[in-house]
Amino acid sequence: MNINLLKLQIVELLEKHRKITTVADLLGLKQPTVTFHMKNLERDFGVKLFDARMGRIILTDAGYALLHYASKINALAQEAQRVVGEFDSLRQGTLSIGASYVPATYILPAVIHDFTRIYPGIRISLSVKTAPVITQMLHAHQIDIGIISTGSFHTPPLVSQTICRDELVLICSPAHPFADAQTWTPEWIAASSFVLHGKESSTRRITDQWLDKQGIHLSSRLELDSLEAIKQAVMLGDHVSFISRMAVQAEVSRGLLCMRPIPDQPAERHVYAITNQDRYLSATSSRFIEHLESWRQSSLESILVDQD
Repeated sequence: MNINLLKLQIVELLEKHRKITTVADLLGLKQPTVTFHMKNLERDFGVKLFDARMGRIILTDAGYALLHYASKINALAQEAQRVVGEFDSLRQGTLSIGASYVPATYILPAVIHDFTRIYPGIRISLSVKTAPVITQMLHAHQIDIGIISTGSFHTPPLVSQTICRDELVLICSPAHPFADAQTWTPEWIAASSFVLHGKESSTRRITDQWLDKQGIHLSSRLELDSLEAIKQAVMLGDHVSFISRMAVQAEVSRGLLCMRPIPDQPAERHVYAITNQDRYLSATSSRFIEHLESWRQSSLESILVDQD
């Protein structure tokens, strides 16, 4: 008996549409071809499967018995095609990622290295921009995934998954006059030369909110649009800044910077993996997000530990 998938698709479509012409159009076949397969099915099973009534095709009881299995087989065939296709996409393809500065510098290098080692055929491109720009790129379908550090996030149709907390801390040089103080006051911060992040960054937005809440008007300030430049400026001795804890772990452990909690801690922020729900989430994108989750589970505790 020769029962191929096409014949089972015909059975399922006939039950739904009841017309041979419609089924032929849906399958890209000629009407006589559909009729030929219907007759072959009846011959193979040795029983009548279809009845023609007033220009419509009705399944017989035997036809409905076949439909029960045809529907399951067709669904399994479609699922198999999808799964196999996704495995193929993990052998080769592209993945476009946009990330803000903290996750791009302190999270993604290790994750991308591990991912490309497992899937060497996947070509990854990474755009490093501010968090607002990354969300705009997602809205415009310019990237597959966005990895950003920001405060509370809710902008449909973008959906987010929390990767880790990204705590802001106060940093200063060991040579700063207040470096030995374990707890700083807003007044000490206001009296220091402050290094601000670029206007488009989420850190700058949170910093400005904190300054407004404290009623602080900075008399001495720098504005630098680079994490590395901010750290280097603070190391000179006179400056302070708010910065991601992840960004200064190495310098703090080497004694190049001092790290203190920010008084009246500003709004908490997190690193999020963001996708556009109007864009198909490919197997490659889904697998990369799984790797981010694995990174969180295996590395977050050691990365965020406070090394005094």
